[in-house]
Amino acid sequence: MTNNGSSAEIILDKSSGSGLISKEKYYYGFFNAALKLPAHFTSGVVVAFYMSNSDVFPHNHDEIDFELLGHEKRRDWVLQTNLYGNGSVHTGREEKFYLWFDPTLDFHDYTILWNNHHIVFLVDNVPIREVVHNTAISSVYPSKPMSIIVTIWDGSEWATHGGKYPVNYNYAPFVTTMKGIELEGCIKQQQNNTNSSSILTPTCSKRSSTSSLDPVDGEGFMKLSSQQMAGLDWARRKHMFYSYCQDTKRYKVLPPECNAT
Repeated sequence: MTNNGSSAEIILDKSSGSGLISKEKYYYGFFNAALKLPAHFTSGVVVAFYMSNSDVFPHNHDEIDFELLGHEKRRDWVLQTNLYGNGSVHTGREEKFYLWFDPTLDFHDYTILWNNHHIVFLVDNVPIREVVHNTAISSVYPSKPMSIIVTIWDGSEWATHGGKYPVNYNYAPFVTTMKGIELEGCIKQQQNNTNSSSILTPTCSKRSSTSSLDPVDGEGFMKLSSQQMAGLDWARRKHMFYSYCQDTKRYKVLPPECNAT
């Protein structure tokens, strides 16, 4: 921890990776981290900012992921987004992007918005992916409270060109600096039921009217603005180079949400 706890460094070396996890679990909300990534040759290194409840629901967990994948070239990183709902890990929903900036020179914001209407992934306030909560995806839409986690770890087996380039520890330690942590959402707390086992219950409730500042139900968070839609279109046309919905080699029959209107 640095700067009186307002920032932190997470480090990967030959003996261990590292990470931070939120004290609370959240059900819907707005979650942000500003990250500055390691420079030099980072093949096989994975920096992840994500939400998960695999510790509570090991067989039907939910997950919403930003994964930054190191590269065999200096300062090049690939951004991957993914999500699982109700243990649907057999279907990867990855999308991959080339970044339009050097993530090793300064901090950049990575943001997850998750509510009943949609999941939005944003980079420096630019939407790069929207998952609309519709009938086609409802069975695998993340639906249970999750922790917020930031980690750095060795993904040599898959992260860089399918494992072709493993981590080169001659360039260790790999240091990611993080700040600007913002966690706004419904907090779930542990309570005991009559059987002495714990359940998760919300500390916030549905509001009778929407507020533009409410990331759970606020009308400003129900759909993207015209400006955000333009940014989403730009990011996907110019910078996305892989989507599972276009991977007909991997999926003989595409997941149903790929064909949804």
